[in-house]
Amino acid sequence: MSECDFLIVDDDASFCSVLTRALTRRGFNVHSAQTMPTALAIAQTHSFKRAVIDLKLADESGLDVISAIKQLQPTLEIIMLTGYSSIATAVEAVKRGALNYLCKPASVDEILAAFTALPAATPQPSAQPPSVDRLEWEHIQKVLLDFDGNVSATARALGMHRRTLQRKLQKRPVRQ
Repeated sequence: MSECDFLIVDDDASFCSVLTRALTRRGFNVHSAQTMPTALAIAQTHSFKRAVIDLKLADESGLDVISAIKQLQPTLEIIMLTGYSSIATAVEAVKRGALNYLCKPASVDEILAAFTALPAATPQPSAQPPSVDRLEWEHIQKVLLDFDGNVSATARALGMHRRTLQRKLQKRPVRQ
């Protein structure tokens, strides 16, 4: 099994290409995959020190990628990236073995720093409370996670129409 520095797993081919080039220019040996099966196949033939995994892949969840790849390489350090952040998915990513969780867009420097960042001793509350929209997004994400991503079951549990929930999920959350 050959040893490499990074595995990038993201269904966005452009993002994979840009991040792979940026890390390679910094002297890292990098492989990338756009699907879970491809990532697992690569992980069976190469040993990685670090991985950057997107939360939402085309038909798969990056959370499942974390679980599966950690079984193959338990010492792998993983950073989860997402454009759809929520506390529920961040907690779940860490439970499954991610070292850290970053919101897109994230620079190469931010990604590299996330691998060495130490967690704060005591989390500090935000000076500004989260907005109602942000709280709604967090709650939807938690219920969605509870129902393993099943939109219909989540909509029933939330007491809303499935299409309404789908529209809400397509919107990016408000940062606060």
